[in-house]
Amino acid sequence: MVVTIGTIPKPVRRDKHGVIRVGDTRISLDAVVHAFNEGMDAAEIQYNYDTLTLADIYAAIGYYLHNKTRIDTYLADRKAGYEKLRSEGNAANPTRMTRSILLDRKKRNRSGSSPK
Repeated sequence: MVVTIGTIPKPVRRDKHGVIRVGDTRISLDAVVHAFNEGMDAAEIQYNYDTLTLADIYAAIGYYLHNKTRIDTYLADRKAGYEKLRSEGNAANPTRMTRSILLDRKKRNRSGSSPK
């Protein structure tokens, strides 16, 4: 019996916004790599992202492991971009209060102490 070696689909693709997606899904490589690095196996990842097949997940993890330095740099850049947007959003809306600030105020008001 002769086994014909076929091709496999590319495990990842870059969308129009530059985000790397897994297979033909909208799931980002970021999500799969994060889950993998948190210790999840492929079945657990599939449970959380049911649009992914096990083949998609294993292929994406293999792609990550073969390109770890480049993908880790990509993920760090994405995280830095997110943090920058987040800080710009907070700077543009300085009156926005976080839950902890509001809870502190509520606590002070109940105790009768003045803000510092």
